[in-house]
Amino acid sequence: MLGLLMSWLSSFGQRQDSIGNKRRLNQTDISIVYAHYLQDGDHSAVTGGIGTEKLQVYAPEISVTHRRDSIRTLSLQAGVDMITSASTDKINFVTSSASYRDIRGHAVAGYERHLPHSGWSAGVTGAFSVESDYLSFGGGLQARHSNPARNRDIVLRLEAYFDDMRWALFRSDKKATLIYPVELRGTKWFDVYKRNSFNLDLGLYQVLNRRMTLALFPGISYQKGLLSTPFHRVYFTDGSKRVENLPMERLRIPFGIQLNTFLFDRYIIRSYYRFYWDDFGITAHTVDLETPVKFGPMWTVSPFFRFYTQTQARDFRPYAGHDPGQAFYTSDYDLSAFQSYKTGLGLRFAPFRHVYKNWNFNAAELRYAWYRRSDGLSAHIISLLLDINKS
Repeated sequence: MLGLLMSWLSSFGQRQDSIGNKRRLNQTDISIVYAHYLQDGDHSAVTGGIGTEKLQVYAPEISVTHRRDSIRTLSLQAGVDMITSASTDKINFVTSSASYRDIRGHAVAGYERHLPHSGWSAGVTGAFSVESDYLSFGGGLQARHSNPARNRDIVLRLEAYFDDMRWALFRSDKKATLIYPVELRGTKWFDVYKRNSFNLDLGLYQVLNRRMTLALFPGISYQKGLLSTPFHRVYFTDGSKRVENLPMERLRIPFGIQLNTFLFDRYIIRSYYRFYWDDFGITAHTVDLETPVKFGPMWTVSPFFRFYTQTQARDFRPYAGHDPGQAFYTSDYDLSAFQSYKTGLGLRFAPFRHVYKNWNFNAAELRYAWYRRSDGLSAHIISLLLDINKS
């Protein structure tokens, strides 16, 4: 499941205390998000590139940022994805009806500290994600520098994630094991069950003038371990069937550029381009445009559009299209050549109103997006954001 909504950075870091002393802020920002994702298609990788991709996800999430003072910031983001999939019965050891449910929980905690008189801040994060057949732990280090004029930020972020792909990790009555297709479980297809990912990202944020901001996002990512999905089937030209097999290493290089332009007092043009390359053979391009328009001091309407195109991975073939002599093989259409389109509308209400004691209601935003891929996959995404704070 891919994230289809993208956002922009509305500011380039928080302004620091000019004299470098610790000031008491004691402010807490809370964002509550609920997203509903509906998907349909007919190229499920679970059944070898054919079969339904019907899927529903209900995803509540909360983010809390607490600024204890002008130096220290604590953050916590946690959520639950409740997934209903018509193909989950083809994955799990526990079978049920035609639509089985799974749950994924995830959380990220962070701490950031500003170093007075230097323009630098440093932070650390820890994260985990857990599902019935998946466990991930990770974390990262971040360094940020703001120039004295407060119109340029440079952010360096290093992250590492360590995944265990076995099922029943927390069940004492079951042995933790990889899930293979039910008819292929007589063979031990993989000797490894872990996957490690390392990401290095750089962000450069520059205010060009009163109406334009520019950001550059170069990065590099390296993965090693089990990159195949062990419950994906692959069918061959001779009628045989195997478990998906991909290389054990993957290098990915993305580069993004973002330009925000403010026109008059009512219009903003947010434009974004991203180039992507990996050694699986995929090259991709993304163009994203959003044009918020203010209607009065409280209301903003934001139409948006995204176009994406990618080339095919070397080891991808459609259903029953693989030669039996291939070393690597997949029929996952996420690795095929395709184009996709996403379009939608956001409606934001921002009264910045005091509601109770020290609690303030900042904004509510409702967004809808329609997504379509050239292989026939389509999706609808509805999300609601509530933004409040306590000072």
